[in-house]
Amino acid sequence: MRILNGAGRHTAAGGAHWAQHLRVADLSCGTYSLSRGADDPQQPHTEDELYVCTTGRATLVTPSGSAELSPGSVAFVPAREEHRFASVTEDFTVLVIFGPAVGTRA
Repeated sequence: MRILNGAGRHTAAGGAHWAQHLRVADLSCGTYSLSRGADDPQQPHTEDELYVCTTGRATLVTPSGSAELSPGSVAFVPAREEHRFASVTEDFTVLVIFGPAVGTRA
């Protein structure tokens, strides 16, 4: 067992911030934070992603549609799908789970 202390806590200070908490062969987990009004610079990943919103509000935008995320929302983004967070109206934080571990399919 491993406890991921600090996972899901907002850590951005005026922009975007990524902190990885766990990495094993088949998955990785981290916290992605965007400050209110920040632009999301991320690019598509080669792994599937689950986003679990822990704080704030933002809109997840993909080619197939968009959805507002708020605390408790969970979103799935398949590998290689273009996506970004927009309209960050409150400091926004998501717990991100990659399967397999981020960067392993690159």
